[in-house]
Amino acid sequence: VADALGVPVEFCDREELDEAPVTDMMGYGTYSMPAGSWSDDTSMALATLDSLADGVIDYDGIMENFVAWWSRDEYTPTGEMFDIGGICISAIRNYLNADGARAVECGLSDVGSNGNGSLMRIHPMSVYLYEMGYALDEAMDIIHNTSALTHAHMRSKIACGIYTAALWAVLDEPSVASVRRGLSAARRFYKGESELSAYNRLFERIAGLCPSDEADAYRVNIKSSGYVVDTLEAAIWCVLSTNNYKTCVLRAVNLGEDTDTVAAIAGGIAGAIYGYEGIPCSWRDTLIRRDYIEDMCERAAAAWDRIRP
Repeated sequence: VADALGVPVEFCDREELDEAPVTDMMGYGTYSMPAGSWSDDTSMALATLDSLADGVIDYDGIMENFVAWWSRDEYTPTGEMFDIGGICISAIRNYLNADGARAVECGLSDVGSNGNGSLMRIHPMSVYLYEMGYALDEAMDIIHNTSALTHAHMRSKIACGIYTAALWAVLDEPSVASVRRGLSAARRFYKGESELSAYNRLFERIAGLCPSDEADAYRVNIKSSGYVVDTLEAAIWCVLSTNNYKTCVLRAVNLGEDTDTVAAIAGGIAGAIYGYEGIPCSWRDTLIRRDYIEDMCERAAAAWDRIRP
């Protein structure tokens, strides 16, 4: 839902959106797609969930689903793949040309390949590992491998790990305060990892914010680019500085730039805090292929119930 809110204004700058903010589901705009269209964020998340929906972690299966999305327009709202990141394209091509290499070796590992393309799709794996009762330290290797399918640099892996720890804390106890507990757990887990320093501002400044004039004023310091650190900071700021789903995801969209992805990541945590009913009904009704998405979620939930320890 949050992804679809952001699609029509992706790449719009903040000043433009300050003048004419997004307040509801819209169509067309950046990609000339109808209202309720979701982007690569949701497509790759659904491709991941579809592989996990039988209760088995299969990295090759996930990559095969990415191939189906990229080459055959599967996992799309309208039967057309209209947005994909360059790092994801390169990783998919690496997989197709791997000649026996493992799927987890196909992602790009240079420091310049730290876009948000693995963070935006990590949610289904994070939920699966939580539901299966993994301990956080056990789960992190799997989270890192899932990131490495496309984004193999440690900075991107850590972003996925931080998100997972925050989400797990919220699933334990749905509240904004739980996000801070999750961030603290992630910081402890990654203690001693040099790439953790990229997230110092998230831990030392943003984590201390709560809905207030101070949090609102901090917006000027928030970047909303496709760089994974910027994206995670922006998403967490949106969650911590609001008290309901609607305000959270609209705040994310109206930051501008990578509107769909910042909103999708913020929405993943906000949805866990405020629940399904916290999402405005009209937004849910506008979402294209809503039944397809919900059926896949229900199939996964049923399978996970059967195999849960």
